[in-house]
Amino acid sequence: MSRVHSSLLILPLFLSTFASPTSCLHAEDKLDFNRDIRPILAENCFYCHGQDKNKREGDLRLDDRDAAIAAHAIVPNDVAASEAMNRIDSQDPETQMPPPKSNRRLTDAQKQLLKRWIEEGANYSNHWAFVTPQKPTEPEVKKSEWIRNPIDRFVLAELEKRNLAPSPEADRATLIKRLYSDLAGLPPTPEEVDAFIQDTDPLAYEKLVDKLMNASTYGERMSLPWLDAARYADSNGFQQDGDTWQWYWRDWVVKALNENLPFDKFTIYQLAGDLLPDATLEQKIASGFNRNHLLNGEGGAIAEEQRFVILFDRIDTTATTWLGLTMACAQCHDHKYDPITMTDYYSLMDCFNRVPESGVPQYFSSRIRVAAPFVEIPTEENKAKIAEWESKINELRPAMNQWLDAAYQGWKIGVLTDGKPAEGKSLSEQLVNLLKKEDKDRTEDEKKELESLLRKHFDEKVVNQLGDAVSNRATIKTLQDQLNAYRQDQIPRVMIMSDAQPRETHILDRGAYLAKKEKVSFATPAFLPPMPDDYPKNRLGLAQWLMSPQHPLTGRVQVNRIWQHYFGTGIIKTAEDFGVQSEYPIHLALLDWLACDFRDNGWNMKAMHRLIVTSATYRQSSRVTPELLAQDPENRLYGRASRHRMPAMILRDWALASSGLLDPRIGGKPVYPYQPDGIWESLAITKERDFTYPSSSGADLYRRSLYTFWRRTVSPANMFDASNRQACRVRQSLTSTPLHALTTLNDPTWVEAARVLAEKSIKLNTDPSVAMTIAFKRVLAREPTSDEKVVLQRAMEKQLKHFQQNANAAQEILAVGSAPRDTSLNADQHAALTAVCLAIMNLDEALTRQ
Repeated sequence: MSRVHSSLLILPLFLSTFASPTSCLHAEDKLDFNRDIRPILAENCFYCHGQDKNKREGDLRLDDRDAAIAAHAIVPNDVAASEAMNRIDSQDPETQMPPPKSNRRLTDAQKQLLKRWIEEGANYSNHWAFVTPQKPTEPEVKKSEWIRNPIDRFVLAELEKRNLAPSPEADRATLIKRLYSDLAGLPPTPEEVDAFIQDTDPLAYEKLVDKLMNASTYGERMSLPWLDAARYADSNGFQQDGDTWQWYWRDWVVKALNENLPFDKFTIYQLAGDLLPDATLEQKIASGFNRNHLLNGEGGAIAEEQRFVILFDRIDTTATTWLGLTMACAQCHDHKYDPITMTDYYSLMDCFNRVPESGVPQYFSSRIRVAAPFVEIPTEENKAKIAEWESKINELRPAMNQWLDAAYQGWKIGVLTDGKPAEGKSLSEQLVNLLKKEDKDRTEDEKKELESLLRKHFDEKVVNQLGDAVSNRATIKTLQDQLNAYRQDQIPRVMIMSDAQPRETHILDRGAYLAKKEKVSFATPAFLPPMPDDYPKNRLGLAQWLMSPQHPLTGRVQVNRIWQHYFGTGIIKTAEDFGVQSEYPIHLALLDWLACDFRDNGWNMKAMHRLIVTSATYRQSSRVTPELLAQDPENRLYGRASRHRMPAMILRDWALASSGLLDPRIGGKPVYPYQPDGIWESLAITKERDFTYPSSSGADLYRRSLYTFWRRTVSPANMFDASNRQACRVRQSLTSTPLHALTTLNDPTWVEAARVLAEKSIKLNTDPSVAMTIAFKRVLAREPTSDEKVVLQRAMEKQLKHFQQNANAAQEILAVGSAPRDTSLNADQHAALTAVCLAIMNLDEALTRQ
């Protein structure tokens, strides 16, 4: 049976029975409000009968037990007396709830759950995510020999509840490719693959993990999801889309991750590094996290309005990244589902409403536009070039000054004619009055003042009239203009945070920046644990509060995103929303154990990553059994490893590295690799700046995708599924469409990489069958099977015949890219193997992390 047909057969089963793999509720089990009841009420009732008083119908709240009981909507232990159930069961469209026009319907199973819940006492409980996690006891399991660390106990316990077994461990070739994809974002070399497969050390796997986590490539790989969360880009967005210097912040993130900066410091530095006592330059740069927003410098932009747009963005980004909540709803009204009020929203915003910013970027050059506050960080190259210009100017200045001094003396003599002030010389009234006095009648102070005013008038009014007659003046002016232009365009100015301009903060009616209502002061959301009194009431206090041991969200949100990195989906699928509309977690105990372990071990990020990748859960094969596919098609029970397409950035790096083209330099200014011709032309609607794409050359063409210049208005064309970096994004987009092949089969990066890989393989062995095996192993990290070798050989023969008959086609494919070609190689054979290498790079296995 084909995959398509089998998927169609599975779909009805999925829709009818797979609410989630947790659907193991038996009649004898006590209902759990958060798991069984809240999702029904949140989906069908809270919109009209929740905490938002402005939208509440009938003044009825069903999100609050006391309010629901007081209104007789719910009568504990008495279904018949509960008006809510009567309305739900009603067939009368005038009284039926939810109303027919809402297009919401409760299933019979949901109605029975609500009735059973009322019969059991209609007990409510706080939303699980808003309660401080307690480290749960590791569960007992039957197949204890499978356990490698505590993660496995939680996973296996859930599998055993459903009479399922975990998948066997993946083979070593798969494991090393998986680890390199997840921890380095680059392929292992054939030598590294062979060494790992042949290593008999029982700790060979753990040693490989440690090697990868200690490599500088680790920070580059792990920074990618954080850059998405921080909406990092290299330009401001909007029409002018001025370039910035925020790549200094990007490099700080990579460095911090490589150095394993504890997550509490990682948080504090980024939210409030500038507020730390004696803040270092690095800590100030780290605070640029909340300066990675868009900046609108268009002519019609109202500065103060744009400043509030930035404030709203900071709230949303901070809340999504650390709290996992959708606070943006409370910008205009109380949140309809979560207990977030407008007062909560604007009280939190107060700590961001102190930045000395105007809301629009400052013009530095046609290319560079950044907004204060910023820190200038001249490089050694900057200092050397500035010194060179200043030296030239200083060499010319003495001769000019000597000439000007002589000219001044001559002009000063001419100011008096026959002892009277000259007329028509545009002298100031103060100067004329002094000149009217005889020299003998002037005091010493007046004489000094006269000399000063005359020289000032000469320098400001007369010198310009002399034009190029002034010795060296034109040359000095040209050099000075060049120096000023260089300073404006080339000295890095990294935007950072500052609290130098406190302002009053008000609740805004419907979020309109001019519609100010009551004044508020900084406070954290009231439904979460309060901030200790001794914490500062600013961003530093906010950061410390987020990392406090009693905080219910921060740890959970972070470990969920770490888990998402390895399994494609977080334990909570909605990584951006841990609120009441999020799913009830299948593995809540595992999530809480991980959050507590993360917190209790000093927020050690590398330790958490290592714990996950050394688990038996992570090391499973990704092959799916019929039983797992039927009961857990989305792999939410983790009875197998996840299998998904690698991110576009990693695919590009993989192609470059497998061909040997990759430039491994760490950090530095953005580069401009291959992009379609005229990719930025749509931005050139005025002559304000040149939007010609400044293609890189040499090694810069082959740097990791992390360093590709990211223009907000036109992101890199070969980065499919990537965040547009205009807003915070914390959930990965994993798709697989035919459009991807248009890039991986035709983009110059892949074609050139295939050409260079083919050349490298031929030089290692001129036998085409051996050369193909070499190329295959460099891309897929394993030897091809005998059947695959037959397919490769057939492809090689077909391509060789094609290029032998089409000499121009061979030259065309061999001309792609800037890397030099060894012209001593047979062109037809090189072109044929290039086509085969390109096919290898486009194999499902080559594009997939499995």
